[in-house]
Amino acid sequence: MSIASTPKAEIKSTRRTERIALSLPVRIEGKDDPQTKWEEITRLTDISPFGAGFNLMRPVKRGRLIQLTLPMPRKMRCYDYVESQYKVWGIVRRCVRIDEAAKEKYFMAVAFIGKTPPLSYTTNPSNVYEISNQAVDGLWTITNASENPDESNLPKEDRRHSRYGIPVAMTVEVIDANGNVLNAEPTVSENISLSGAAIFTSLPVTEGSYLRITSPQYDASLRAIVRGKRIAPDGISRLHIEFIDDFFPLQGIEL
Repeated sequence: MSIASTPKAEIKSTRRTERIALSLPVRIEGKDDPQTKWEEITRLTDISPFGAGFNLMRPVKRGRLIQLTLPMPRKMRCYDYVESQYKVWGIVRRCVRIDEAAKEKYFMAVAFIGKTPPLSYTTNPSNVYEISNQAVDGLWTITNASENPDESNLPKEDRRHSRYGIPVAMTVEVIDANGNVLNAEPTVSENISLSGAAIFTSLPVTEGSYLRITSPQYDASLRAIVRGKRIAPDGISRLHIEFIDDFFPLQGIEL
């Protein structure tokens, strides 16, 4: 499996304002659920008043919201001109795997949406959004993403990840905040993608529970969060999970 970034010329052609190369330090903050926040310090690769690019160690799904804190040049700001640090929320527009040997494994591109996130983010930070238009001040406005968006005009790496109906053998461990194993069972997936899966389970877990998924077949061990649980007509429970610290390595499957 390989995911290559889109050529820079193609990326630039889709922007209304050109970004400039500026290696500023930036703190990225996000949430996997309302109570659990993560953060990572990195450096920008480029920036404009309305968006930025940088590398992270973890993937963030396209359409998610994250907060950036950085010493933004004042002439590029849309507000908080006298503050030493500029805090701005952004919507993830691109998450592309880069060199596997690199410490920072994913290139991220975000579009700035303003000083505060929408109320729906506060109650459910796993919401996925889409850009609706550009406001008068140049920042982007967003709306809840469609369940089945038309992505035919997007490059392959910018589309939502396709799910494959293949049974991948794995061990599911329920873990607490410290990584201690509370329960475990062997199982298989009903379907799987780079960023998530539906798996058969008999474990008594609820939405928001954290898991460790291990697959010897793909030499993978990933943390995941339960996004939903359902009982199908066959009477067997399925967990709908999202991988939160890496993509699942689906080698051999054409993406």
